[in-house]
Amino acid sequence: MALPQLSDEERRMALKKAAEARSAQAALRAKVKSGELSFRDVLAKAGDPVVDNIKVTTLIESIPGYGKAKTAKMLAELKISDSRRIRGLGEKQKANLLERLG
Repeated sequence: MALPQLSDEERRMALKKAAEARSAQAALRAKVKSGELSFRDVLAKAGDPVVDNIKVTTLIESIPGYGKAKTAKMLAELKISDSRRIRGLGEKQKANLLERLG
């Protein structure tokens, strides 16, 4: 699929929107890391574009005590792709993650 030709103004607006989305996701991950939000709290916000677009691996790695290896092992056991985003999780997958992560 060819990328659309954007004017300079449209490109600036798209870059600004992308930067805002990344900073909102970073703030959410920081809240998870600090313990202010739990994994369950984040899943409860499903439907919010900021939450929906975060990769599951990135979110889990934000939880204290979960690094790349532990996260990869758990997702493999639960048969969840490492490229899956929150919006793409099925009900069973969400339930399995909540069982493991609370």
